Amino acid sequence: MPLGIFLKDRMIHEELDKELDKEFSNTPLEGRGKNLIRFHVLANSDEPSDQLLKLRVRDRIIAEMAEEMENSEDIVETRNIIKRNIEKIEKIAVEEIINNNKNYKVSAKLTNEEFPTKRYGGIVFPAGQYETLKVEIGEGLGKNWWCVMFPPLCFVDIKNGMTDEKTQQELKKVLTEEEYEIFYTASQEKELTLQLKSKIVEMYQNSKEKINKLATIF
Repeated sequence: MPLGIFLKDRMIHEELDKELDKEFSNTPLEGRGKNLIRFHVLANSDEPSDQLLKLRVRDRIIAEMAEEMENSEDIVETRNIIKRNIEKIEKIAVEEIINNNKNYKVSAKLTNEEFPTKRYGGIVFPAGQYETLKVEIGEGLGKNWWCVMFPPLCFVDIKNGMTDEKTQQELKKVLTEEEYEIFYTASQEKELTLQLKSKIVEMYQNSKEKINKLATIF
């Protein structure tokens, strides 16, 4: 793709995403997943080796915590499991970091974090504050990876892959009807946004091609 079209496409994506965030910024806190816990792993930096390490740390934590986490039946149980195992989670991460010949420090904590609008499976999570198990590697300045720890979608994702339908079914179990409607509506809005962006870029590309053809004629 020519650089000009790429930049135009990115600008359109950014502007429309801002509009989507703005639309859901007025959603009351009660509708932003109070019955969800997210899991975020922040890389030390965006260097390829640090990004790869982030994924390896993620895999180790999920693998070693799976037995307890995936059988959790409610958010209180999951929250207590996390609190009991914070030091263990940090230790797992440090061991994996050492195994990869790095010496970064690790911080793990259960906290509340503000996040932008993000897609997860077939659902869009509106921007807002979410309870989060946050694992920060080193400076924590790199791109993060995230999943949903409760309901325990992370563990299904890693093992078998998560379909859009399965994601929706699991979220319906823990969200009220009103809360789920907010997430589902956001998903539909995001889908329309993506379709619109695609159409705008397609029109832009077609226009450029027509102009180039006319230029060659004259």
